[in-house]
Amino acid sequence: MTAGPLKGIRIVDLTSVVVGPMATQTLADYGAEVIKVESPGGDILRDLNGRAVTPKMSSKFLHLNRNKRSVVLDLKQPAGREALLKLAAKCDVFLWNVRPSAMARLKLTYDDLRAVNPKIIYCGLFGFGRRGRYREKAAYDTIIQGGAGMAALNQRMTGEMRYAPIIIADRTVGAIAVQMILLAIVHRLQSGEGASIEVPMFENMAKFVLEEHMYQKTFDPPLGPAGDPRVLEPGSRPIATKDGHICITANTNAQAFAMFDAIGRADLKTDTRFNSVPARFANVTELYAIRNEAFSQKTTAEWLAIFDKVGIPAMPAHTLDSLMEDPHLADVGFFRKVAHPTEGTIIDMALPNEVSFGTRGEYTPAPKIGQHSVEILREAGYDEAAIAAMVQAGVTVDGRLKQN
Repeated sequence: MTAGPLKGIRIVDLTSVVVGPMATQTLADYGAEVIKVESPGGDILRDLNGRAVTPKMSSKFLHLNRNKRSVVLDLKQPAGREALLKLAAKCDVFLWNVRPSAMARLKLTYDDLRAVNPKIIYCGLFGFGRRGRYREKAAYDTIIQGGAGMAALNQRMTGEMRYAPIIIADRTVGAIAVQMILLAIVHRLQSGEGASIEVPMFENMAKFVLEEHMYQKTFDPPLGPAGDPRVLEPGSRPIATKDGHICITANTNAQAFAMFDAIGRADLKTDTRFNSVPARFANVTELYAIRNEAFSQKTTAEWLAIFDKVGIPAMPAHTLDSLMEDPHLADVGFFRKVAHPTEGTIIDMALPNEVSFGTRGEYTPAPKIGQHSVEILREAGYDEAAIAAMVQAGVTVDGRLKQN
């Protein structure tokens, strides 16, 4: 039923919103079995995205929770915690994304989980590393973007503090969590040992930003200020054409000189401000001003035809709507229509990477709250009477009753 290199890997997913669900969906797409554990109210992302066909099935939730099964457990009740430990005893990976102190209060620490499953891979995603003073601070994507200096990068460019209009810290750290989990799986194959993994968002995003922008403060003593001026140059933006915008990067001499020819400024090839990579770096403001003014003379399509011919990297600057109409994405089958049992037809995105070792063969759409509670609890060893009692006590929810 399910293929892919992670077939046979069972994951208990105690995460919500974006950072954890993105990580577990990636693992599920490549064959892992993911059991999504939700509180009786469900993952808050179910409600965080405007209109939906049915309640608690937002578009973002649909895009981040395919190929998972949902079980509801109220972990504040002893019976809910006991059920979670039963699931953990038979899993390979246990993923969570609350503060470590909350896991300690629930008695779900690495030691607690290791007591029922010595080989478990226990992975926590949270805001701040436990050895620092921020360890008890709550964190969302915007908190980390601002704290890690990303909003200040926009201020350097535009004069205004702005977040990136995408949940980029969660998504970046989620991808890092996938890497760390796969490393732990390899470690267990080699050693037979389980592992504890901590993936703090703040430290990871500080590294992400400073790899680019520590710049001259890399050296001790500093050789100059922090911040890569070429990347932070206000003129480094999609360039207005006669009818839209275009994105272009001409880094090498060959690319830059071809661009100078294309804009009718062959003289710039011998201009000492622009005739080498270091010279263009030092005079990037003047370079971008000349370039951006010249591009207003032709349409986007005309420039693309010229740049494709001479080998200059360029793309149209898409809007969200035009991106969904991009012909290359159509060529590769990037978008696909999927029939969801309760939400009707939805537009899903295919896996962007081609691999020779296969991916999951059976697609399952994002689940309703507790859609699989009964079957998962049966697999954990509970009989029908025990499951009914758990439903009656509010320990779990039988989501089968909520499907349309």
